[in-house]
Amino acid sequence: MILMNDQMTVTLSGGKNTNVLYLDDLNELATKLGTYGNRALLVADSNTANLFKRLPQNNIILEPGEGSKNLGSIEKILRTAVSVGLGRDDYIIGFGGGVICDLAAFAASIYMRGCNLVLVPTSLLCMVDATIGGKTGFDFMGGKNLVGSFYPAQDVLICPQTLKSLNEREYHNGLAEVLKHAILSEDEILYKFLLSRKSQILEREPKTLLNLLQLSLQVKKIFIEKDPEEKKGIRQALNLGHTFGHALESSGRFSRFSHGEGVAWGCCCALEAGYLMGLTPKEYMESGIKLFSFYKYDIEYRIGRGEWLDFINYISKDKKKVDGVVQFVLMKGQGNYVLTPVPNDIVMRCVLSNPNTK
Repeated sequence: MILMNDQMTVTLSGGKNTNVLYLDDLNELATKLGTYGNRALLVADSNTANLFKRLPQNNIILEPGEGSKNLGSIEKILRTAVSVGLGRDDYIIGFGGGVICDLAAFAASIYMRGCNLVLVPTSLLCMVDATIGGKTGFDFMGGKNLVGSFYPAQDVLICPQTLKSLNEREYHNGLAEVLKHAILSEDEILYKFLLSRKSQILEREPKTLLNLLQLSLQVKKIFIEKDPEEKKGIRQALNLGHTFGHALESSGRFSRFSHGEGVAWGCCCALEAGYLMGLTPKEYMESGIKLFSFYKYDIEYRIGRGEWLDFINYISKDKKKVDGVVQFVLMKGQGNYVLTPVPNDIVMRCVLSNPNTK
């Protein structure tokens, strides 16, 4: 067993810190939540609210899902904060998945020009992908996370016991991001852990999950601290697989793919693209694809020729552009990434079932 600390500190711009605390069970989590005072406002959804035997006095319960990630939900949180007399030195606590944590964080960033914020992620995807780094936001006029801010939480409380409530698909949705971190890591510790502890990870053995989360977040911490507000291009490495994956999950033709399934597929496409462009060593490409295959992601999927125009149209809308040209995250080796355009003929060879490579 890898022994690590039960706390990690992430340092962001302006000297702001986020303390990540790992808690053994729901009782320990409830005790910690009680330390934030009786005026703290809990933001949850109707699913995560069920994890409480008794809800805190000040709470707002939203509908689960992306449909709640809008300005209306922000207004509900702010109105509730005012009605309960929340002060600038009090806490908004986001308790849920990525939608809830993003909404709670944005509301905290603008309430009285910024009140205290605590995030309690309850999904694996949110734990490893959305809670450290300070990103907040909501969907607006059809744009995903079009409105947002950088506002790091004071504390992030991670309790692996909450992951028992996830169904298998939702659990794998987050696990894909962990595998992505193993590819990006400067060393092979997380990669080897994923290979050697597969059965315990899939069975959600508590101590194994705790180690897995610590190792995964240590990788993300390195990128975030080097580029706190995404101004240096370093943090963009965390988008490995997302340009391919987002195009797959965004199109209605491929709606059966969740975010994590799209990222897993996209990471393998990125590894193959790097190899075809002479950037990614063959052995490294094969080891990365092996990892995603080992965890049973559908990495062999290919789109039909009739779906190509839709797919490349979504690629062209990707946010990672320089001078109007989409920059893909490709790998030159373990922890060695590069941001670069990928020619359409290379994209075709990675994603089409019968590409024309002439």
